[in-house]
Amino acid sequence: MGHLLMVESWVGAMSRLLPRAIAEAGHTFTFLTRDLHHYLRSAPEGVAHPLLGARNLVTADTNDLSALLPQAERLHGALHFDGVLSSCDYYLPTVAAIAGHLGLPGPAPQAVAAACRKDETRRTLRAAGVPGPRFAVCDGFVAAAVAAREIGYPLVFKPVDLCAGMFVRRIDDERELAAAHRALDAFPVNARGQQRSPAVLLEELLEGPEVSVETVSYGGRAHVIGVTDKSVGGAPGFIETGHMFPAGLAADETEAAARTAVDALEALGLDQVVAHTEIKLTASGPRVVEVNPRPAGNRITELVRHVTGIDLAAACVDLALGREPELEPRETGVPSAAIGFLLPAADGVLTGYDLAGDGSHPEGESEVPDVTAELEKAPGVLEVRLAEPGTRVRATVDNNGYLGHLMASGAAPGSGPGDARTRVASLLAPVRPRVVAGR
Repeated sequence: MGHLLMVESWVGAMSRLLPRAIAEAGHTFTFLTRDLHHYLRSAPEGVAHPLLGARNLVTADTNDLSALLPQAERLHGALHFDGVLSSCDYYLPTVAAIAGHLGLPGPAPQAVAAACRKDETRRTLRAAGVPGPRFAVCDGFVAAAVAAREIGYPLVFKPVDLCAGMFVRRIDDERELAAAHRALDAFPVNARGQQRSPAVLLEELLEGPEVSVETVSYGGRAHVIGVTDKSVGGAPGFIETGHMFPAGLAADETEAAARTAVDALEALGLDQVVAHTEIKLTASGPRVVEVNPRPAGNRITELVRHVTGIDLAAACVDLALGREPELEPRETGVPSAAIGFLLPAADGVLTGYDLAGDGSHPEGESEVPDVTAELEKAPGVLEVRLAEPGTRVRATVDNNGYLGHLMASGAAPGSGPGDARTRVASLLAPVRPRVVAGR
């Protein structure tokens, strides 16, 4: 039985999947956080809070690495950890640094740090010849305006150190570039209290479908688990509206995407990690969008598990303990699985849901159990989650604002109306959130 030090976490799906994987394997964990209330405020409805499974809860300033390393060393001396892990992008470099300091298994800290900084990723991949967009790293609007003219509009504006698509925008002219800078400048500190870098990344706008390659690297070799289709909308933002696993690609496209992802991991020096590498399939071939040295979010890990039986959260735990993960696929009876997200179109308060075609309900009445039950009756539905009435929402501008999701299985990708993506889209199409402004 292993004892893991978990340094922070997300408050979404992985905050439950990672503790579950730890418990199912017979391990325990100590949870280390700078702000316990961050997690208590986001307690999941109807289930036990994931932190109830922790052996210990310890508070420390996880944003101050110089102070944290000696404290982690003292904790290790008293509690004896076998590995360190996190599911939060903002603390992956911290975890790698702690593991290295304590002599525990883990990826090279410099590789994780480079993967978690979009500008460093771009520089490293370019130096290694891994294909990506033309780009420029800019500090301030004046420099960005000059670089934008050299790259050419339209282009993509990205913070170098945020995640979930925050402040990522398509930019068509200098006026929009200035507006994007102003919006980002008003957000100097991320959600975990960390000071942001002032640098921004400008990239050539890549055209083509987007996929992600899910991999597990250990022993110097990257193992490709599969390729996921991604649906992206919300222009001028790039909001993930759904996913399907496996992607409905031709064999040569799947192979090219996987090879490009593996090349990116090798260029960055990433090993002993579960990774999620986003790729654009352009007319000139695959191009790397970004490399994430952690399991995929947005429940892609669950899509993979439903189809292949491979548990990427469990693989993450095994790697943290220095163990070889179980990556042998097994027959699940699910040839494909997809998820679709429900997005609010306006700011306000959610008062309920309607299903198109069955009439509306009195305002304020909670139809969540009725709508959820109706959706769950449909063939192939694996999971339905809808926000409760009374939830304050905002018009979706990134991947943090979903109202809920529906996950379903289907026939093999490309088989027409029976595939999982089509099934999810048809089930979500009649769901109408009611949002009232000004409450």
